[in-house]
Order: sequence, then C-alpha cells, then structure tokens
Amino acid sequence: MRLLGKTILTTITSLVALTTIANFAPAIAQETPAQVGAASSPIQIDTTADGWVELGKDDFQRANCNEDTWTWDGPLVHCTGNPVGVLRSKKKYRNLEFVGWWRHLSHGGNSGFFLWTPEEALEGLVPNRLPNAGIEVQVLDHGYTELYEKSSGKKATWFTTHGDIFPVGKSKLKPFPPLSPDGSRSFPKGNFSNPSPNWNFYYVRAVNGEVRLWVNGHEVSGGNQADPPEGYLCLESEGAPVEFKHIRVRELP
Repeated sequence: MRLLGKTILTTITSLVALTTIANFAPAIAQETPAQVGAASSPIQIDTTADGWVELGKDDFQRANCNEDTWTWDGPLVHCTGNPVGVLRSKKKYRNLEFVGWWRHLSHGGNSGFFLWTPEEALEGLVPNRLPNAGIEVQVLDHGYTELYEKSSGKKATWFTTHGDIFPVGKSKLKPFPPLSPDGSRSFPKGNFSNPSPNWNFYYVRAVNGEVRLWVNGHEVSGGNQADPPEGYLCLESEGAPVEFKHIRVRELP
C-alpha cells in the first residue's frame, strides 16, 4: 500500500457536464432530471487526509479469475468480465471507509464490490463462481434493466441500478429501507448513478457491522447487523468489461 501525496485533481463526466474536483473530494456529477431523490447537497470527502492509502496491483491477488482477467495501469484496473469471479485484497478489513471510481464499458454491464468477504468463501473458489458470502455493493449499468426485462419477460422489480446493498449467500445483513420486494436488499433512496461509459464515484463507510453507501456524493443505501463484520475487499468480474480506479481505503477504530 502507498500513502497518498498532496492535492489530487480528478474529473468525472456527468450526464451533461465535466466537473473538476480538488483534493479528491467525491466526484459529484452535476444533477440532472435523471438524478432525483435527495434534497441535501453532496458530501465532500478529502482522501488526502491522514490514514488514507491507495490500493494498487500489489494490494490485490487473483482469487479465481484468469491471469489476464484483470490488468493494472497505475491506479486503474481493467476487467474483461470473463470468467466470472473476483480479485481480492491481500489484507483483511473490519472497520473502514473506502472510495473508488467505476465505469462499465458495455450497455447493461454487471459488477460490484464485495465487502467483508470471509476467507472460507474464497478458499478453493473455482472459475465462473462468486464467493458464497460477503456484502455486495452493487455496480450495475442502467441498461441491465432493459436486458433483463427483454430476456425474462418480467418487470425488473427486485433490483435497481443505483447502488443496491445486500448480503450474499451465508452472510447476513439487516438492510435499511427502502427495501426490495422480498426485503433482502437495501434499495437506494435516490437515483444518482451515471450510465456507461461515464464514471461513477462510490464512498462506503463500514463500521461495527454497519455499512452505508454514497453514490456520486449522495447517501443512498446500507444496512447493519452484518455477520461476519470482517473480511476481504473484492472487485467483481461478472461477464462484462468494467474499470475501477483510485480505490482508496482508510481503516477505522
């Protein structure tokens, strides 16, 4: 891991504009009619403060993907999407906050962050399988709704493309409302994600079994009573090309 340097200038392309943010405060896309649901102003996060570190190639290891599934270029990692699987952190985390930019490179792409993934869910994980435990912070392109409804003939009522949070497999979480119809997912309180190929910015705070997600500066979803509340941070490969960059972590008491 590497300690961050001084002021960093970063940009994000919103639906209609390009906004430059100093000190790596959250990449806040200008609000448009598609971004609704919150009256408060976007939060600002200074990840140059003490304790923040940027994760790169040396901080992750392959769990079950191919060697060429994940390709690093400095702070950016490109994922082909095949085979399905994860790239996991070498370090285990309990209380932390992390940020990261992501963008899908195809219409309807699917991916995610896995938080608090236990070691037993990663041991012996074969290609084309995802861990059977962890808390997923969904990374889903808007086009996924269209593709799902066209292929299934059903309305997409059980997921959203704006930052769902939910427990995977053996893990447990009590999701915050609003909830998915079956109560298993925390649905976002507002719609703030940008479509492919625009970048999005996630800020996640996970402390004592509680996890909260901010999308492009707006708090949208979360949950508490996570079990286990400790594990590895994973990036997900799930069938479509996706990129992540400037993944930064600060451990908390």
